[in-house]
Amino acid sequence: MRHNLKSHKKLAFLGASVAIGALALSGCGNQKGQGNDEADSGSGGDGDVTIALLLPESKTTRYESLDKPNFEKYVKEANPDAKVEYRNANQDATQQQQQVEAAVTEGVDAIVLDPVDASAVSSALSKAEAKKIPVIAYDRFFEGADYYTSFDNKKIGNLQGQAVLDGLKDAGVDPKSGPVWMVNGDPKDPNAADFKAGAEETLKGAGVDIAASHDTLDWNPDDARQWVEGQLQGADEKPIAIYSANDGTAGGVIAATKKAKVEPVVTGQDAEVDGLQNILKGDQYATIYKSIPPQAEFAAKAAVALAAGEDVDAGTTYKDTPTDFVEAKVVTTDSIKDIVGDQIKAEDICTGKVEKLCADAGVK
Repeated sequence: MRHNLKSHKKLAFLGASVAIGALALSGCGNQKGQGNDEADSGSGGDGDVTIALLLPESKTTRYESLDKPNFEKYVKEANPDAKVEYRNANQDATQQQQQVEAAVTEGVDAIVLDPVDASAVSSALSKAEAKKIPVIAYDRFFEGADYYTSFDNKKIGNLQGQAVLDGLKDAGVDPKSGPVWMVNGDPKDPNAADFKAGAEETLKGAGVDIAASHDTLDWNPDDARQWVEGQLQGADEKPIAIYSANDGTAGGVIAATKKAKVEPVVTGQDAEVDGLQNILKGDQYATIYKSIPPQAEFAAKAAVALAAGEDVDAGTTYKDTPTDFVEAKVVTTDSIKDIVGDQIKAEDICTGKVEKLCADAGVK
């Protein structure tokens, strides 16, 4: 069942798009991709519609290399005259709040926001609502959004938990035979809570002993590494597996376990180049592949429609918000070859010592 939306909260009398012309969002003048408060007019040209794309950080490679260019591409397809104003908060919630406020002050036609911390931007979002500016929750949900697109994050957690179980099975290890540790995501990220809940549900359902759990501040791999190092020093029993919420934290986990000469099953998420290389090297069992272009397309089309006061045809609802979810899947050594060519290039993965491992896995 599709869910049509004409936002009664924010679009009651928007009607035609506000003519913005060559809008440049004012800011603090940092460089693009480095916590930039200076807007990047990615789509170029003047148009009747201006959409602000506000992403949370640039440590995770997807935002600059996949989300931004794909969003700009699909906005142009939906409305060739539309203009995208882009900013990245570089994991700074205060800076992102200022970016939202700047977009509202300048009167953009729609805001697409992936929040660093949803609570930190709530007052700025209230100003957007007061000005009847539609707001789209991109990747991370927040209350008051007119539309939401992401992946089913609890289901992703289920997939991650199952990957831990599958990795133990492939290694010939009984999942009930020893402790499993969890290295979760940033506690300020609502998605991280869903990943954790889904993984815990699957692991506990299989009788796994979750002996230790850690929330990784700002998704920082060093924080993950330091926690695992500390745990390994004091642990009476070494873990048989360590759930890691994404490939970045998995990298920190792997660094710590290699140093201690222990080899638990390690999983991740996002199918980043480093994560895929770790899988090929045997240091990481699995990751979760999430195709970004469909998500960017959902957001772009919704932003253009809402900016024009038109309906959004959504596939479902999440917390009473019209929503489109994109499917995700588990990737192991045997299936890396199946995802090459969409948003991942073999030449990026198959470098140095990994080149032969790619050939063995059929990655080309």
